Amino acid sequence: MTSISRRKLLTGTLGASALTLVGPTGAALASSSPRLVRSRLGLTSGFSMGDVSTSNAVFWARSSGEGRLRAQLRAVDETGNIIRGRGSFAKTLRGAYARETTDFTAKINAQHLPAGTRFAVSIGFEDENGTLGEMQNGWFSTAPALTGRRNQDASRAQSFVWSGDTAGQGWGINEEIGRMRAYAAMHATKPDFFVHSGDTIYADGPIAGEVMEPDGQIWRNLVTEEVSKVAETLDEYRGRHRYNLMDHNVRAMYAEVPVIAQWDDHETHNNWWPGEVIQDERYTVRDINTLAARGRQAWQEYQPIADPRAMNGGTGFEAARIYRKISRGPVLDLFALDMRSYKSENTAGMEEKATAILGEEQLNWLVDGLAKSKATWKVILNDLPLGIIVPDGKAQESISNADHGAPLGRELELARLLKAIKDRGIKNVVFLTADVHYCAAHHYSPERAAFREFNEFWEFVAGPVNAGSFGPNEMDGTFGPKVEFSKAGTTNQSPRDGKGQFFGHVDLDEQDLFTVTLRNGLGETVYTKTLEPAK
Repeated sequence: MTSISRRKLLTGTLGASALTLVGPTGAALASSSPRLVRSRLGLTSGFSMGDVSTSNAVFWARSSGEGRLRAQLRAVDETGNIIRGRGSFAKTLRGAYARETTDFTAKINAQHLPAGTRFAVSIGFEDENGTLGEMQNGWFSTAPALTGRRNQDASRAQSFVWSGDTAGQGWGINEEIGRMRAYAAMHATKPDFFVHSGDTIYADGPIAGEVMEPDGQIWRNLVTEEVSKVAETLDEYRGRHRYNLMDHNVRAMYAEVPVIAQWDDHETHNNWWPGEVIQDERYTVRDINTLAARGRQAWQEYQPIADPRAMNGGTGFEAARIYRKISRGPVLDLFALDMRSYKSENTAGMEEKATAILGEEQLNWLVDGLAKSKATWKVILNDLPLGIIVPDGKAQESISNADHGAPLGRELELARLLKAIKDRGIKNVVFLTADVHYCAAHHYSPERAAFREFNEFWEFVAGPVNAGSFGPNEMDGTFGPKVEFSKAGTTNQSPRDGKGQFFGHVDLDEQDLFTVTLRNGLGETVYTKTLEPAK
């Protein structure tokens, strides 16, 4: 036989037709070996699940070529054994086609799933001939049924984690320390879902191969071409998402923990607002609307976020709306906000008239949704903190304006929300956020506030999950916040020791107690607070 290198054979540079077996006389021999099978479609970035409610879920994956996404679901018991007979469920779902126009990403919007059910799921792609490619396996559970009886049904119990800020300030995937370890710490708590509170990527933060830390240690990053500069093109934004999914801790968690994803500024550019022209010499494109459209498309392609119209039986792409409600049974409703798309210009924040942070449509949607909610706890996922002062040069990035008096500017919109919650008798509202790269527990009370038309409430802050640490910041006194707890690392501390990284964990037990623990990147608890529901 003519010598053929193993590498060429495996990579397919020689097809089956090029291989001819010959006998001693040189005559061709018939081969009893099976025909070589052409390469099957693979999963380049693992897979993820998102927006899992009592009956719906979204499945996401990226293919190595054109193909159709397929998911196989089977109901299983707590030990992972397939349930047969009563309670059994088995279904194969097919979704969108992965094509070059979507960077070979695709989703399945699954509906009408049984509530309170644990599933084994297998994800893969079929090619144009129906040949199934690589399959990867995972687990998830739909939310408890809405009919659970208060204080009697243990199936009402659930838990989740939240954090934000992945691969920021140049701290990327470091194989020497075990990559993004805070994701492994969150995964170890076995949560029912994960809220990524924004800054899912840092499109404006290049990642270098080596970074010198203050103590002289060298932080070594994995680097790809797309993360080596600021993102401007659509593919560079996409490359940022692909980069994070190179981390095995992220992929392992996402295969078992559904995501509720939000976006903030770094998916596009630091502290941006619609209509801005950025003054950043690193960019050749400075129109923020152009950059935001590219960043938004990449984010929408890579996050397991449901299209609201598709989940309601319709079709199409609702590009203008990220904010949404996720129902998690009789105990919990989640309201994921979008505090970036409708944001007003960053100014000193001292305007007498109201300026936008949510926008009128989103604000009305939120108030109506809270009022209609029958869940015990209504959790508002605010990707920007409420009372923390976050400067942007001489202006303010934050809702608060660093003035402790009556509400002005963006604060007027927040005042309307808080007053509506009080006027409409909405109980048990909690705010969860990230953004500022430290963890904290804030209690807001009208007794301490300049504006007093609201009921007391809590806001909990947790992050970053893999970025530089900062803070703590000063508070604006307009809505009467009291810092019950805060903890931060040193300025721009790397994730190396895990002590400057933070995530929050919420446990909802069968008595509907809402227990929050703030934990560092090693999973160590630094603060605990248990809230009892108002009757």
